[in-house]
Amino acid sequence: MNITSDYISFDTALRKGNDLLKSERHTIIGFYILASIHFGLRVGDILNLTHADLRNKKENDILFVTEKKTGKTREITINKHIEYSYNYLVKRLKEKSNYYEHGYIFISQKNQVYSTRSLNRTIKRIFNNPRLNYSTHSLRKAFGRKVYENHMQSDHSLILLSDLFRHSSVAVTRRYLGIRKEEIGNVYLTL
Repeated sequence: MNITSDYISFDTALRKGNDLLKSERHTIIGFYILASIHFGLRVGDILNLTHADLRNKKENDILFVTEKKTGKTREITINKHIEYSYNYLVKRLKEKSNYYEHGYIFISQKNQVYSTRSLNRTIKRIFNNPRLNYSTHSLRKAFGRKVYENHMQSDHSLILLSDLFRHSSVAVTRRYLGIRKEEIGNVYLTL
């Protein structure tokens, strides 16, 4: 049986990410959530980000990320929320003497880059909902659903997302975001 991740609403993830960013113990996890929902990258690509990648980036600057899975370079425009969140993270890390200018951003308390498995367990715990299957992938889907909603659920938004996610077709993107499942479920409500 193939179990896929459910998506987390963008607004829920945004609130939780902001709360954790400002918490005493989970600042890095908070920034991970915020980066995930604003960049729409796979977990491995986010975990590979270094402070050099984001240092001195301002709103409208471009972050270049070479995706591990595709080998293609993705250009991500930094928004004001990421600029603020990253600067806040650095300030907090410097206060704790945990800022390593040339190191990776997502370092655990064990002084290692977080593993996907560890982050998946953390995401499940943070967004505690026994009926839904949350993981790091849920945050990527939150990004996709937000783009889809912001573009009034248009076919154009699905084409954009299909290109962004490097899916083979718009149909794959619809399934990925759970849109097709919702549409089928809604058929029964129209009777």
